[in-house]
Amino acid sequence: MNKNFKTPEEMVLEWEIAAELDSHPQIVLNAIKTPDGTIIMSHHRHDYVTYTDANGLDYMVDGGHDYLRRNLHEGAPYIELSVTDSAPFEQIRESLHWGNRGKDNRQPLKFLPICRMADDHLEAILRLKMGGEWVQSIMREELSYREENNIHVAETG
Repeated sequence: MNKNFKTPEEMVLEWEIAAELDSHPQIVLNAIKTPDGTIIMSHHRHDYVTYTDANGLDYMVDGGHDYLRRNLHEGAPYIELSVTDSAPFEQIRESLHWGNRGKDNRQPLKFLPICRMADDHLEAILRLKMGGEWVQSIMREELSYREENNIHVAETG
């Protein structure tokens, strides 16, 4: 085997080591905007999302918060919308989305940016220790941001 190329297993191991060392920014939003204005985003690892644009070309995003993957036609125009945790907090709070099925957990899955989530919803997520530590950290920062700026969100939606 030619050692100039890494195996997929070696690449995954390298990515995991880099993540443990926190040597790359955390992906908060994995999304693009197609020429017809459609925004497609991947919410979690292996969330492979495709869309056929009005120009007839297929666009794809994949990887959620773990990696950015695009499958585009060469020269196909699009706008990269992805955001990492190195962005200003005002952008992060609008970019990090949380999935919700309503209070009775029977509604269709809907993703909302955390800036639009109710205070008590964020507090419940933190109390139940849902999501990764980096997500919880951003949610705690969101609650502090609201307190500092006298913002109160009473209802998710």
